[in-house]
Amino acid sequence: MDFTHLNEEGRARMVDITQKNDTNRVAVAQGKIRMQPATLQAIQNGVIKKGDVLAVAQVAGIMGAKHTATLIPMCHPLNLTSVDINFSFNQENSEVIVKSWAKTTGKTGIEMEAITAVSIALLTIYDMCKAVDRWMEIVEIKLLEKNGGKSGHVLRGENA
Repeated sequence: MDFTHLNEEGRARMVDITQKNDTNRVAVAQGKIRMQPATLQAIQNGVIKKGDVLAVAQVAGIMGAKHTATLIPMCHPLNLTSVDINFSFNQENSEVIVKSWAKTTGKTGIEMEAITAVSIALLTIYDMCKAVDRWMEIVEIKLLEKNGGKSGHVLRGENA
């Protein structure tokens, strides 16, 4: 397997995508944060002292997607056309599940932006709740789906 991010000297480089065609690209990512049941209840009831945890995490995740190329050195800056984040709750495991969708039309994939959006949203939840639950655990950050480019539409679990 050739590593496309290495130059002839074996040093890091940004891949040349000049000759690639623009295509519509979509990526979906997900992650979870586990916490004490009382913390989950406080988030759901909106009584965390720092404010509306999910509203702040929503904006932070979108901002994270917009800044992916400044955070990940070899990522190409992309013109995002859409980023969305939603939250769901798993009461049994006492966790918040964060899911993101990122879209663009361009020469390279949008997976890193979707994963960054989830990661930053999860970190924001941690930051806003750490005073009441220091031992929260961020887990299972992963790409669920991508569409566009040479590989077309791929779902997690297919051809893996």
